[in-house]
Amino acid sequence: MIPSTYRVPAWAKWTSLGLSLIGLALSIYLTIAHYRGSQILACSDRGLVNCAVVTTSAQSRFLGMPVAVLGLADYVVMSALVTPWAWRSPWRIVHLARFVLATIAMVFVLWLVYAEIIVIGHICLYCTFVHVVTFAQLIVLTRVAPRQLGWTDSSDSAQGAAL
Repeated sequence: MIPSTYRVPAWAKWTSLGLSLIGLALSIYLTIAHYRGSQILACSDRGLVNCAVVTTSAQSRFLGMPVAVLGLADYVVMSALVTPWAWRSPWRIVHLARFVLATIAMVFVLWLVYAEIIVIGHICLYCTFVHVVTFAQLIVLTRVAPRQLGWTDSSDSAQGAAL
């Protein structure tokens, strides 16, 4: 069970849901582009910003699975974990899973950014949008998860509820 004294602010609930839906839409688009071909990407194919080079590179797969599909799976699960029903769940595991998934996704994003800039030498604009959404999601969840999960004392909880 989660501590009953902390109520997650409405801004955090709605922001996390909005970010997840944006991430889901972008991930769907990138997954479709992966399977239909990078030519459907509305992105430059010349210069530093080159979605085709990034989405067809060796780094566009992780353990044999397309990174776009992993992003899609992440945002399908995250979208479920940030619904109003999930935020009201009495089960601690739901809230812990939300924060852990956001943290793992951000670590993966850091690897992808490294791969784009250092290894590939090009940036995918749509991938960058997903990276920014993932980072914003982690920031929102970092603001509420420690108090929601009881990782801070009650005085922090009272102060956080006022924010």
